[in-house]
Amino acid sequence: MTHRVDRTPAAADLLRRLVSRHGPVMFHQSGGCCDGSAPMCYPAGEFRVGAADVLLGSLVVDGIEDVPVWMSGPQFEYWKHTHLTIDVVPGRGSGFSLEAPEGVRFLIRSRLLSDEESAALN
Repeated sequence: MTHRVDRTPAAADLLRRLVSRHGPVMFHQSGGCCDGSAPMCYPAGEFRVGAADVLLGSLVVDGIEDVPVWMSGPQFEYWKHTHLTIDVVPGRGSGFSLEAPEGVRFLIRSRLLSDEESAALN
């Protein structure tokens, strides 16, 4: 099965820790201010997605509920030909995202979808 979004083992470990403290979580990527292309992690339901937002998929992490990953519609138009992997790197990102106090931040790594992947997703 073809997916638009995945996560690294480091991101999965951090998500388990965040869920143990905050309950179920979600991601939203706006492409706007506040770290621009950084995915923001929120308690599930705390960020209200809009009608134009696109559900890219859900991250499967053992031991926690699947984590939905949303992107704003305008941002999706730029990124619709890419596969996104959510990773974790040292440093402090936006104060809005749940990982901010951890001394790390979520980061998107991207690659172009293959022709086969693109066909499967359409």
